[in-house]
Amino acid sequence: MSDYFPENPLIVQSDQTVLLEVHSPRAEAARDAIAPFAELIKSPEHVHTYRITPLSIWNARATGLDTGAMIATLREYAKYSVPEGVAQEIEALGRRYGLAVIERDEAGLGLMLRVADPPLAELLARDRKVAPLLGERLAERVFRVRLGVRGLLKQALVAIGYPADDLAGYNEGQELPLRLRERSGDGEPFLVRDYQRAAAAAFHQDGRMQGGSGVIVLPCGAGKTIVGMAVMALIQENTLILTTSQTSMEQWRRELLDKTDLPTDVVAEYSSQRKDTGPVTLATYQMLTYRPSQDAEFVHFGLFHARSWGLIIYDEVHLLPAPVFRITAELQSRRRLGLTATLIREDGLEKDVFALIGPKRYDVPWRELEGQGWIAAADCTEIRIAQTPERDMEYALAPRRNQFRIAAENPRKRAVVVDLLKQEVGHRILVIGEYIDQLQDLAADTGFPLLTGKTPQLERERLYQGFRERTVPGLVLSRVGNFAVDLPDADVLVQVSGRYGSRQEEAQRLGRVLRPKKDGRRARFYTLVSLRTCEEDFARHRQLFLTEQGYSYRIETWGKG
Repeated sequence: MSDYFPENPLIVQSDQTVLLEVHSPRAEAARDAIAPFAELIKSPEHVHTYRITPLSIWNARATGLDTGAMIATLREYAKYSVPEGVAQEIEALGRRYGLAVIERDEAGLGLMLRVADPPLAELLARDRKVAPLLGERLAERVFRVRLGVRGLLKQALVAIGYPADDLAGYNEGQELPLRLRERSGDGEPFLVRDYQRAAAAAFHQDGRMQGGSGVIVLPCGAGKTIVGMAVMALIQENTLILTTSQTSMEQWRRELLDKTDLPTDVVAEYSSQRKDTGPVTLATYQMLTYRPSQDAEFVHFGLFHARSWGLIIYDEVHLLPAPVFRITAELQSRRRLGLTATLIREDGLEKDVFALIGPKRYDVPWRELEGQGWIAAADCTEIRIAQTPERDMEYALAPRRNQFRIAAENPRKRAVVVDLLKQEVGHRILVIGEYIDQLQDLAADTGFPLLTGKTPQLERERLYQGFRERTVPGLVLSRVGNFAVDLPDADVLVQVSGRYGSRQEEAQRLGRVLRPKKDGRRARFYTLVSLRTCEEDFARHRQLFLTEQGYSYRIETWGKG
């Protein structure tokens, strides 16, 4: 009979899932102990589910945690005996990390791959993905590696299950003296929060070789930009910051000039309007991935080599486009910081983020920061709306590829939006959707200004500023509202349509209303879904990430089904 410890909160199962009983007196300590090596899968009210995966084990090993400590943690907090197979799997996966080590050669100018034993050396020398990236065999277990393939080699090694421990270090960038202010530009005290400071320290690791690359995961509204600036203050070197949009660039500029002692002329913008570079340079992924034709070169990739960068910051790293992945593979000698609210990628390329940007260095559950008051509490409601019989017939007869749009643009959603706005009068409201025709109708119904990808940047900034100053009561936004819109007073968001089943988008959109409110009011997030259509299925998938974070959706049905 297995041992039984009723006061312990963990149930470790043989499929590598770990259940955490939230109301146990030891739950908080257990959660903190397993978080470095187990991925949170879902966190509803009473029992949270974690999963131990190869990537979660390798992330932990990359931060210096050994497998013995992981297994001991499970045994310390387990309600029942830990299945022996789980302990063996952790040990086996953990042993794979670091069997291959990338390091500098004796002259300090080139790179070598050193592996643990001759059989592994032979395996790698014959593998179709790894072998082409290996140079001269210097010894039985040592290969020369060209500087330019360091990232590609790490990708290939992760793909075959032997992640490299990269100890080759980083080139020093040009010096950039930088200090965080004690007061922001408006005279208000400015303090880096404890979790932001801890995230920056986890990335930097006192400048040790094991630090300097990796990903920080924090909820929307939790101040990832502040973490980026705290890292810059630790490293003190020229920095390239890559963002998702012009709006995001402007937000970074405002924050840098408001909360650091950098002079205005040090922060440069590399955009369609200007091609400046400086000690701190801001650019967008869209700009970097521009090319005149599909077969042409990426004409702006020279930015990566324009200065002696000591740090590259990838904002919203979960959206990193494939071409930037490719150039990042060549930039392994630069420190790399990824910032994101979720490492979920719908294309499943989380392993490439691990290989090319670095391991996850810091993560904190959304509801934990909500409990501490750093992000707003939120009520999520899904409103299911029946279509007219005529619209139902149009949907039934349409080709499958057209059905989602028919459901998403259900005309009855317009009346629901108007009713919700009456219900939420006095609040700061965002209406967001996917299809421009639908959004134009909603802008006419509500009287709110419409912002799309075609809205000039100056007009966007004018409307955002009007919203902040309360002269604009609400905005209708296309997909441009998904990211980096700094509207801290927004507290109601109505989502009328989305991009199929994107969990990323759902998380980002909720994040638009999660900035903490001065009066402590809760945020409200409404999703409108057409009844008896594929939109219900996509909505269910979109909500997965947020329900896993502990948010629950109340479902209401408006109209007859």
